[in-house]
Amino acid sequence: MRKVKRYPTEGPNALWQIYSTVSKWKAVRNFVFIQISRYLPSLRMKNWIYRRVLGMKVGEHTSFALMVMVDVFFPEKIHVGNNSIIGYNSTILAHEYLIHEYRLGEVRIGSNVMIGANTTILPGVTIGDHAIVGAGSVVHKDVAPYSFVAGNPLQVIRERYEETREEP
Repeated sequence: MRKVKRYPTEGPNALWQIYSTVSKWKAVRNFVFIQISRYLPSLRMKNWIYRRVLGMKVGEHTSFALMVMVDVFFPEKIHVGNNSIIGYNSTILAHEYLIHEYRLGEVRIGSNVMIGANTTILPGVTIGDHAIVGAGSVVHKDVAPYSFVAGNPLQVIRERYEETREEP
């Protein structure tokens, strides 16, 4: 079960009420810096923007590939551990706006995690250390440490895989 907090709304769908939940200036600033980061070739500069401008918690040596889209409205709810890779064109959401409510949830991605390209991570999930998420997956529930998961709906391919690494 995802850990999200629900906020009921009145009137038209919740997205019509976005600027009563987040400042439009914050949204514009975040959008500009996220778009810059999506195309930046420098991993150090991307991480600096994520940490210092957007308020994300990003560990050392974490790599965000080209075109990664982080949450525009609540990037500060995203935490990524050390030495993780977020694959090309992946999306990390900390919010969802529905018809009669919106939901917010922290996204926690552990250390030494590999997220495949074109993956969508929904709000309120935790991905454990050393997990692997296959390309094109929708992460709608927590992922145990050392698991290999993939698909939509997300399925466990292998639990507690043993990482083998040949030394040169």
